[in-house]
Amino acid sequence: MAKGSVRKKGKKWYYRFYIEDESGKQVQREFAGTESKSETEALLRKAMEDYEEKKFVAKSENATVEMLLDMWVEEELKPSNLSNGTVMAYQGTVNRIKQYPIGNRKLKSVTADHLQAFMDFLSFGGTNPDGTTAKALSKGYLRLFSAVLQGAFRFAVFPKRLISFNPMQYVVWRGKKEKYELFSDEDGETTSTPTLTHEQYLRLEDFLKAKDNPALLPIQIAYYTGLRIGEVCGLTWQDINLEKQYLTVRRSMRYNGTRHKTEIGATKRKKIRTVDFCDTLAAILRTAKAEQHKNRFKYGELYSLNYYCEVKEKDRTYYEVYSLPRTEEVPEGYKEISFVCLRPDGAYESPSTVGNMCKRAKQKVEGLDGFHFHQLRHTFTSNLLSNGAAPKDVQELLGHADVSTTMNVYAHATREAKRTSARLLDKVVGG
Repeated sequence: MAKGSVRKKGKKWYYRFYIEDESGKQVQREFAGTESKSETEALLRKAMEDYEEKKFVAKSENATVEMLLDMWVEEELKPSNLSNGTVMAYQGTVNRIKQYPIGNRKLKSVTADHLQAFMDFLSFGGTNPDGTTAKALSKGYLRLFSAVLQGAFRFAVFPKRLISFNPMQYVVWRGKKEKYELFSDEDGETTSTPTLTHEQYLRLEDFLKAKDNPALLPIQIAYYTGLRIGEVCGLTWQDINLEKQYLTVRRSMRYNGTRHKTEIGATKRKKIRTVDFCDTLAAILRTAKAEQHKNRFKYGELYSLNYYCEVKEKDRTYYEVYSLPRTEEVPEGYKEISFVCLRPDGAYESPSTVGNMCKRAKQKVEGLDGFHFHQLRHTFTSNLLSNGAAPKDVQELLGHADVSTTMNVYAHATREAKRTSARLLDKVVGG
């Protein structure tokens, strides 16, 4: 057991004890206590107990939670083997945590109670320090916040040795309990996954055609293939086989808000998948390809070509995307890429501009309240399941990790589909 003592210097008490340094020698270390001798003696006992268990002395000093999060991002998150998309999501979560009061708290003073209170605030909502109302976060966002805090505080214990134990290990999610009305007159109808009827889709298509908006093609592809917005924008003509009517999903395009660059990278599951498509989409793609060929001559030297370049930062590799006019000299290391979804002048169509167009459409098109791009993916799946497609096939088309994800998220489909399934038993009885 380490030996220690306390002593007073001015108004403050200090405690010190012997520890073993890197060479194996016994050296004395002194730490500031409080103006109370008994409190300082208690700090000494706690520090010696921690040292006996961990074999190191925490050295958080004046570090705050915000400083810890920044260190974690730079020293552990960026050099990790996580995908660029996950790293970007974690960085965005870090920036959000730093805006809350917990970010300014001294690391050495953070307890499990503080972190539990913060997670409860995120789970249930409440009042922000500025008096505004904070809504409860979804389970997806809560997972991000929890993962970031778990990782950062684990990093603070080792290898940084800023604190001697991880207070996040005691934090739990406490979700709201659903109210159950025993004597309600309601019929018990559950909320189904939001989808579009074909009539709604056609109204959306007509709205975009009238505006000659380049978001039309990404929306058409998503409706007939179920691709995510980044996967659609990342498609190249080399990924599409018009003769055999299938496309290969290899990459995804996203805007990295931390680096302020548009990038292409791996898909969400880091897997290449093949998606077959119907005659309707085949005709749409042939028309789009012919139109792009015309635009090359129409815009001439003003027509833009698209490129990507490889950028290495720490242990991560990013592929940045750029559009350059034909007349501009292409920088060394830039490689041309032929995206499917283009604006009339040849520049690539990004997920953010497509998303903005979806927001405008839900305001302008009748019956599209609450519409967002991902709803096209819901609709694609609902259409397949409702018309008898095998769930395993749908899972592979969507690129889900397992079939339970497909069924849990999408098998609600529509009220009519559930009614039809239930009546299959009539055929059994009748047969």
